[in-house]
Amino acid sequence: MFRDVFTQSLVALSAIFVVVDPFAAVPFFLAITSGQVPEEQRETAKRAAVGTFLILAGFGGVGAIVFRLLGITIPAFKIAGGILLLLISMDMIRTRPSAARITEPEVAAGVGKDDVAIVPLAMPLLAGPGSIATIIVLMGRIRHDHWWRSLPVLGAVLVTAVATYLVLAGAVRIEKVMGRTGMNVLERVAGMLLAAIALQFVIDGVGEAFPALLRSGA
Repeated sequence: MFRDVFTQSLVALSAIFVVVDPFAAVPFFLAITSGQVPEEQRETAKRAAVGTFLILAGFGGVGAIVFRLLGITIPAFKIAGGILLLLISMDMIRTRPSAARITEPEVAAGVGKDDVAIVPLAMPLLAGPGSIATIIVLMGRIRHDHWWRSLPVLGAVLVTAVATYLVLAGAVRIEKVMGRTGMNVLERVAGMLLAAIALQFVIDGVGEAFPALLRSGA
């Protein structure tokens, strides 16, 4: 049991952290908070991290229920979510901003806002469509009689939120230490990991969907 929980926690943490990707948010964070003093930037980072946790935990709790009400199956969402993550990963590998995460107009609109912590930082930059799809897929794997298995997933969301705060709060220092080249290398590595996760989602979805289709046609 402990080994299963540890494995699930590791898988959930790697998937959620890679798709949230707080390091990729550093340039956007610095651009949006350029008019703030360091104390205000840290406060913005804290509120963005808390907002990210609440958004992802909320979708993780109600996402599967909403899909059942709409008649959407988890395998279908795994395939759709995997395709979305694959598109994001391709942009990460090419080290260019992904429109699936945040668009230039959203960044420009954020610069002119008084409060940018929730929109656009927490959503859609950190807890965007890719992150939401990932948490819903991970929670969708859990059987109703094994509700406790959701705790490692929610714990992974919490750890990611804390890491996001630490990264954004130290964004200025991180950019100076790593430089643009270091950030690009990290982005490419994260993109490769995200591509593997995306393909696994698609494979799992197809594997779960086709047996169901065969049974329905029999």
